[in-house]
Parts: sequence; structure tokens; C-alpha cells
Amino acid sequence: MSFEKELQKRSGEKCELCGSSDANTAYAVPSSPGNKAAHHIWVCPTCLQQMENIETADANHWRCLNDSIWSEEPAVKVVSWRMLHKLKQLDWVPDLLDIAYLEEETLEWAKASGDDKDPDDIVKHVDCYGALLHNGDNVVLIKSLDVKGATFSAKVGTVVRKIHLVEDNPEQIEGRVNDSMIVILTKYVKKSAN
Repeated sequence: MSFEKELQKRSGEKCELCGSSDANTAYAVPSSPGNKAAHHIWVCPTCLQQMENIETADANHWRCLNDSIWSEEPAVKVVSWRMLHKLKQLDWVPDLLDIAYLEEETLEWAKASGDDKDPDDIVKHVDCYGALLHNGDNVVLIKSLDVKGATFSAKVGTVVRKIHLVEDNPEQIEGRVNDSMIVILTKYVKKSAN
């Protein structure tokens, strides 16, 4: 049985979030532990469009979360919990979040997206000009750096490809220079377009 058929059967051919009979899409829940039907939900175009563009979210439409957060399907609970965190500014959401219950494993899955984190608390890595850095970006050194424990120095203008962000320190990234993995301070790099 295909994902879609399984989800249609599970949902009674209705959107698992709002109950609309217009549901027609198997939505893969981001940051899922696998790729089975249990990691998808059956949704309508309205829910899908608003989930993907949260700034277009209609507060009245999402009152449906009052019901979907209590679903027996973990994937539905995860998406409902994440949407509630994205809509925290609505006056009724904090109360619902206070009483919502997710099993430990389901809560861990829900938190994997980071939707519950305050944007101000998220560690951000920025280059010397304030441009946001991401894992896999390329950067250029703006200063020659002595590399501790190595017999070379990293020269100004050196391109460091596919950097890795140091998760708990916004001032450090890791990158490969002369086939050696080194730690570089973000204040000495600028993001490269290439």
C-alpha cells in the first residue's frame, strides 16, 4: 500500500489537522526519524500553504489545533505542537501549549525542528560583515592566521570551502586548509559567493 493510500485510510480522507475533506497531500514531517507513512500526515491545500508560509497563517483556521494536538497519531501531534509554537503570539496558544501532552519520544521528535526556541536564543554565526553563515558555506580569510600545531599559516584570501559551524560557540567555525581541519574565528572571515 502506498503512503498516500495508507494516509487516506488512516485519516478517513480528511485533513489530519483541520478536518477538511479537501485533503490531497501526503506531507512529510520535517526532521522525522524515518520515511514511513507514520512520519507523514494527510493535509489540505490550505494547511499546507500556511505551514510553508507562516506569515500567511489565518489565526481562525488554526483553531483546529485545539483538536489535532490530541490526535492519537504522533506525526499529527508533532506538526500541531510545532504550529502552536510558530503561532505563540496568539492569545489562546500559550494556554493550549500548557495543557498539551506529548509522549517523551514524540516531544523529542517535535523539538528536533527548533520551532520551540526563541529566535533570540538561537546561536547565530556571522562573518566580519554580519552576513549569516551556514554549514556548507564557503568563506575567504580576511587576515593571515598562524595555525597552532601546524607548519603553515593560512594566508589572507584563502578560500575555505564547506565550513562547519561550531554548535555552541557563535565565534568559531571549522574548515579545511591545506588538508588540515582547523578552527577559525568568524571575525576573520567573509562569506564567499562561490
